[in-house]
Amino acid sequence: MRNVLMVAEKPSLAASLAAILSNGRSVPRRGNSSCSTHEWSGQFRNEGTVHFKMTSVCGHVMSLDFISKFNSWDKVDPVELFGCPTEKKECNPKQQMRSFLAQEARGCDTLVLWLDCDKEGENICFEVMDAVQHVIQNVYSPKVTYRAHFSAITEKDIKGAMEKLGHPNENEAKSVDARQELDLRIGCAFTRFQTKFFQGRYGDLDSSLISYGPCQTPTLGFCVKRHDDIQNFKPESFWYLQMLAGHPEFTLDWERGRVFKKDLTNMLLNRVKEHKVATVESVTTKEAFKSKPQALNTVELMRICSSGLGIGPFQAMQIAERLYTQGYISYPRTETNQYPENFDLHAVMHVLTPSSDFGAEARAISSDFQTPRKGKDAGDHPPITPMKLAQRSEFDRDTWRVYEFICRHFMGTVSRDLKYRVTTVKLRAGGEGFSCTSNVLIDAGYTKVMTWLAFGKDEAIPPFVQGTKVAINDVRMSEGQTGPPDYLTEAELITLMEQHAIGTDASIPVHINNICQRNYVRIETGRKLIPTTLGIVLVHGYQKIDPELVLPTMRSEVEHALTLIAKGSADFKAVLRHAIRIFKLKFMYFVDHILSMDMLFEINFSPLAESGKAHSRCGKCRRYMKYIQTKPARLYCTTCDENYTLPNGNVKVYREYKCPLDDFELLAFSTGAKGRSFPFCPYCYNHPPFRDMPKLSGCNSCTHPSCPHSLYTLGISSCVECETGILVLDCTLSPSWKMVCNRCDVIINCFKGAVKVTVEDIRCQDCGAQVVNVVYKPEKSKFKDGSEEKTGCVFCSMDFAHLVEKHRAVASRQVRNGGPRGGPPGGNAGALVNGHGRGGRGGRPPRDKMAQLAAYFV
Repeated sequence: MRNVLMVAEKPSLAASLAAILSNGRSVPRRGNSSCSTHEWSGQFRNEGTVHFKMTSVCGHVMSLDFISKFNSWDKVDPVELFGCPTEKKECNPKQQMRSFLAQEARGCDTLVLWLDCDKEGENICFEVMDAVQHVIQNVYSPKVTYRAHFSAITEKDIKGAMEKLGHPNENEAKSVDARQELDLRIGCAFTRFQTKFFQGRYGDLDSSLISYGPCQTPTLGFCVKRHDDIQNFKPESFWYLQMLAGHPEFTLDWERGRVFKKDLTNMLLNRVKEHKVATVESVTTKEAFKSKPQALNTVELMRICSSGLGIGPFQAMQIAERLYTQGYISYPRTETNQYPENFDLHAVMHVLTPSSDFGAEARAISSDFQTPRKGKDAGDHPPITPMKLAQRSEFDRDTWRVYEFICRHFMGTVSRDLKYRVTTVKLRAGGEGFSCTSNVLIDAGYTKVMTWLAFGKDEAIPPFVQGTKVAINDVRMSEGQTGPPDYLTEAELITLMEQHAIGTDASIPVHINNICQRNYVRIETGRKLIPTTLGIVLVHGYQKIDPELVLPTMRSEVEHALTLIAKGSADFKAVLRHAIRIFKLKFMYFVDHILSMDMLFEINFSPLAESGKAHSRCGKCRRYMKYIQTKPARLYCTTCDENYTLPNGNVKVYREYKCPLDDFELLAFSTGAKGRSFPFCPYCYNHPPFRDMPKLSGCNSCTHPSCPHSLYTLGISSCVECETGILVLDCTLSPSWKMVCNRCDVIINCFKGAVKVTVEDIRCQDCGAQVVNVVYKPEKSKFKDGSEEKTGCVFCSMDFAHLVEKHRAVASRQVRNGGPRGGPPGGNAGALVNGHGRGGRGGRPPRDKMAQLAAYFV
């Protein structure tokens, strides 16, 4: 029997597809750490019965990066990034997705790809094909690999897609490759240069990364432009007239609207006041309409979620994605807002009629079904529509609100237009015209279901008759001032990005989220985007040096070229070469003129020497360094003009200890009472003294042979959870003692209240871990026999079992390896620590290694 491998974009989607295609007969089994594989037998095309395997990836399999040589910020000139080699790397090496796909592909001779039907999905298709090309022969042949095209997770759509399989689109995949490479080269070059230049000069920059992005920066530019419009706005006074006339009295507005000269307005007022009555020039009544909405596309969904529901576009798209993978709505990334001619609108409405929340409205609309409005067919996916009925209790509050909006919006698109009657009365006195308008609802139309757009109360109709005279009760002159525009809302920003082709319907929410997370703008009440000082200074700096770096025109041109690649009308390599050359020239010009931007930073931020507070002594000059807590946290020595990066968390001086290598005072880092903690030397943290010591690591990774704080002295055993970590005794919070992994997040609390804990040069006979000596005060002894001091293995000694609290990932590893849950592993902890103590894998070296260690000193 032939084997067919099918791959979806997400594990949840694979499960849904397998259930539909197998009619509920698929059998799941464990795949890798993230994905399962579903198997069943069935008919495939006209080729008889085959064995299906449906599995998935977790989004992109590969990501583009520079080769390792060019990933050093300190050793590589950013301008080299425009031409240096790149390579594809696995997005998440721990998942080993390529190996997993190759393993599942063994024995298969056909591949069916069920990735999301957009350009990113096409790109992932080719990533999957590349992963299995050595297992499935001729995988790039259209007779071997097929592409399923679908827009909703329903039985009709999925089985229809299976019957009409197509092939992957290489041009669309290449357009994504081009975008990834451009964004990588341009973004990294500008970001590295800016970050290193400005963070080395100013202490109160509250940002660990000063980034530039070809889409992100024009997005920020829109926000700053509106801020500048507000700041530069000069209010102007104006005057206007109002008339009160008739019984009952009505207020009428002046037909001139407003006048910017007070004397002229006053003269016109006096003319009107000479008359006691006004003539009714006309009374007109007509019917008016408000059109029902067009079908829903991605941009409109994000816009309404932000302005109407108070849900940001990034969160809104996450919710929509979950609703889609669970089969409740159609594919949420689409530019089309017009239903296809063969779209079964009645079937969708039938799905909604049983609802307890809006079923009554659905049934009413079903009996009075209207033709939807025309819109734009972008040729990608149908508009966003409900596919399956949900109950309020199935979702959290925000998910339900998004789902309900999609349902009600769909019902609104097939409802009647709103109809109302407009009565307009025009009066004239002293040569000046005044008018009032009243609106009366005739038919609520689509607002019966889209209740938030309701018409409002009917207005009283003025009882005036054309040609008659009406008594003037009062005429008054009022003063007003023009006001500045308001800050951009997310909804307005989304509209601007769409108009200027900044990003795609999938990436727009990501770019908005980025400028918020990077402290360039903050979101205030009403989802308004207020630029921060850093955001404003950056944009103004770009404008001084090269305005095109922040204007949307550059990105629009790039997007146009990428679209041509996707259509097969432009050469992939030619577009890349041209765009990279232009941005490289712009980067070089930017570097040469960076002092123009620096002048703005000088005005708005404090120099490094004036920032921070005295903290610990420098090992070189013995003067106190300044602790700068704003991101990125660092120590700055004003005498040596040196910066030392610090970990993000609580940092304090560790008693009066010094590093034996460089004489810097040791510091203690912690993330809180129950979190990770370790001592570290600020110089070694930035400049590792040993070849096997990672950069930005503490004393618990240092292999110094005699330092009392090093891994060599305090290491106990291999980590119980990760492959490369060592459990190291943490003394920084004594008498609260911990064993902390120097690679992962495993923490073991132990020996609370002990006055002294030391790691001995003896290994446990059973598990190979280093033996520890624990001392308590006699009156506070925690040993069951009341002893003051005990020596033994943390894992094997029964005297220590009740004094060791294992948590986080530890318990699961103990259970897998046969140890009792929550307690010590019993008499043999070999499985727990993989048979290695400090002298084993990655642990403390035996004494005969000390000579080799000496050679590692820098």
